[in-house]
Amino acid sequence: MTIAIDEAGFASARRGPGRPRAEGHDERIFAAAGALLDRGEEVTVSRVVELSGVSRASLYRRWPSMTDLLAAVLDEGREVPEIPLDGDLLENVLVAYTSPRAAGPNFSEDRFRMRLRLALTDRKLAQAYWRSHVARRRAGITAVLEAGIARGELRADLDLDACIDLVNGVFYYQYVVRGASFDDPDVVARCREAVRVAWRGMTTDERRE
Repeated sequence: MTIAIDEAGFASARRGPGRPRAEGHDERIFAAAGALLDRGEEVTVSRVVELSGVSRASLYRRWPSMTDLLAAVLDEGREVPEIPLDGDLLENVLVAYTSPRAAGPNFSEDRFRMRLRLALTDRKLAQAYWRSHVARRRAGITAVLEAGIARGELRADLDLDACIDLVNGVFYYQYVVRGASFDDPDVVARCREAVRVAWRGMTTDERRE
């Protein structure tokens, strides 16, 4: 699949201040871009305009670049996980990460795999997806780690970003390297055990004893 921008200067076009957005335009733009992605077609401004019926000017006002639009479309239906901060923090993380459809009821595995595939071939898309979508979903696990530190259960010197990468990496490895499905109970059990191992490395010396 090729992702292309077919208008020079598209990235510099911005929404004018105070100009209202027409109702329904965002939904039509998302639907058009998503349909092109799902069909494996080239995603360009011209094709999105053609399928959505939205003018180029309207598209320009909404998205600083086609890459940002694609990042948003690839994340559509994905939910920010809510992780409780009371009780057993590790168990709360395990439930949040391994419960059925943890990514959200409207986010398909096919779309997730498509996002991974495109990100591996387009670094700018991967970076746009990180800036606008992935980073915000780390808030829940960040809050859990901070709560663990405040309780004295986790080490105060933790690099939170590194810890989150470690936990998330458990699940990405299953998708990308092993080609596993989380409908398989053995995969879920393996991920839960890997997270427990990582968590033990984060705990204070007193908690390990």
